[in-house]
Amino acid sequence: MPKLPIVSGKEVIKALSKIGFVHVRTRGSHAILNKQTDGAKITIPVPLHKELAKGTLKSILNQAGLDIELFVKLL
Repeated sequence: MPKLPIVSGKEVIKALSKIGFVHVRTRGSHAILNKQTDGAKITIPVPLHKELAKGTLKSILNQAGLDIELFVKLL
């Protein structure tokens, strides 16, 4: 399993948009992404920081249902 990469909020938004997440709005320093699935809507806030903390990135990946390997491929 690869290590978590050091990425910015903008890079995370680009990667998540490749799997169907849509940037809905920005409030303060956070971008809000949505994805409509079968009967459910997933909403993920992404901080627009230059470098995301490892715990924050791990939480975003868990909410999106991604593992680290697939996320690295999306980058």
